[in-house]
Amino acid sequence: MLNMAFLINSWLSSFNQPGLCITVAVLLHYFLLAAFTWMCLESVHLYLALVKVFNVYVPKYILKCCIAGWGIPAIVITIVLIINKDFYGNGSHSENNPFSNFCWIQENLVFYTSVVAYVFLIFLMNTAIFITVLLQIQSMKSRTRERSTCWKR
Repeated sequence: MLNMAFLINSWLSSFNQPGLCITVAVLLHYFLLAAFTWMCLESVHLYLALVKVFNVYVPKYILKCCIAGWGIPAIVITIVLIINKDFYGNGSHSENNPFSNFCWIQENLVFYTSVVAYVFLIFLMNTAIFITVLLQIQSMKSRTRERSTCWKR
């Protein structure tokens, strides 16, 4: 859906309909945040599978993942819309090409807080989980080596 919203964005912005442009910008923003949220949930799943291997039963795990994966971006979008729906709009990059218009976030502060900061936090979380998983794999390797040398003796 992110790719579809991105591909039709320029075409829909050429109609110069503010409501349509806001809708497309909101959809593009939502699906971008949802893609990164799902990436974060995949790293959490990797952590549960490789680090917390045993006794990791989470009741209704898929439902909770779906609520987080689709709900957290919806909360961010709702907050932006509640503050001011005009943060979304049509930004023209070229006067002579009507298809260079693009419906997106018009306010830099909103962009940096609701997209860049969001993606940065997910990047930090994924990096921390990745390092934790690598350390766990390394410790498992060292324990396996210790056991094999013990058995050889």
